[in-house]
Amino acid sequence: MDFVRKIIHVDMDAFYASVEQRDNPELQGKPVAVGGSGERGVVAAASYEARKFGVRSALSSKVAKRKCPGLIFVKPRFSRYKEVSNRIREIFFEYTDLVEPLSLDEAYLDVTYAKKGKPSATLIAREIKKRILEETQLTASAGVSYNKFLAKVASDVNKPNGLFVVTPEEAQKFIDQLEVRKFFGIGKVTAEKLNKMGVWFGSDLKKIERLELVRLFGKAGNYYYEICRGEDHREVQPSRERKSVGAEQTFSADLFQNQELENEMLKIADILWKRAERANVKAKTLTLKYKYADFEQHTRSSTLHEHYTSKEQLITESRRLLNARPGFEKGIRLLGLTLSNFAGGEISKPVQLTLNF
Repeated sequence: MDFVRKIIHVDMDAFYASVEQRDNPELQGKPVAVGGSGERGVVAAASYEARKFGVRSALSSKVAKRKCPGLIFVKPRFSRYKEVSNRIREIFFEYTDLVEPLSLDEAYLDVTYAKKGKPSATLIAREIKKRILEETQLTASAGVSYNKFLAKVASDVNKPNGLFVVTPEEAQKFIDQLEVRKFFGIGKVTAEKLNKMGVWFGSDLKKIERLELVRLFGKAGNYYYEICRGEDHREVQPSRERKSVGAEQTFSADLFQNQELENEMLKIADILWKRAERANVKAKTLTLKYKYADFEQHTRSSTLHEHYTSKEQLITESRRLLNARPGFEKGIRLLGLTLSNFAGGEISKPVQLTLNF
């Protein structure tokens, strides 16, 4: 293997349900299902407390309630999930520009040439998990390997809040012992077909010739032939450029006093400026976001003719937005600041480093 990539797959743990439990402390530790509770409702996500009863995504709500009589249904808030997902991606972008989101709750990262000088991809994954927990109070699981297939499978090994590494030296043994139903890209129907053929593990799959797999499964047969040998040459494909850098804080108790709000705003501005410096962005627009205790959300924005050049300038404008009229009508549960409207050439190129697993 002449060139070895360093790939991380990050997968948030029960993401939608975990966001709901975090935002509503009364749901913590209880079986929660995100989705409709009506006769035709479907579970979109389930907390780990609900999963113990067999509640899973795509399960009908009627069956879910039968499996777990105490199940609490919560209507999905996709705008909220997207908001949290964007914050998590901002963390990813601090380590690499090669980020490929698969959904709101998972993404591939290529850290072969990382922006931050950690000595190994494993340490980067561990630090990212720590950052996500500290900044969002949510847990994530991560898989680390030399290709996307293995990283994806590895992230599921120690869920929740897990980290699993598959090195090039260990890959074939890992694959040989892996059940085919756990292979990413092999669905339930295909796994059952393979099982009927006597193929239960990667070692069994490896015994079948490429032409036979293609005859049985079409083009997917080529994929099966390669992944059971640890081969996956797909690159991490970034799907978008960074559009903003943000920082926010949800408070344990609602804030009412302007001085309290300003003190918290200064902390948020300090974090935001550090992130903007790390990302090497030159932003013209600053947005203040605030959310009341009843979850009603508002924003205030301003745009400069030139980009922000100092933290002091950012703080001055943040203070002006915070104290703008009209004032706040109710207690504040969340404050956030975001920089956007970037000038040209804002993203620094990756710096080549040699990383070990």
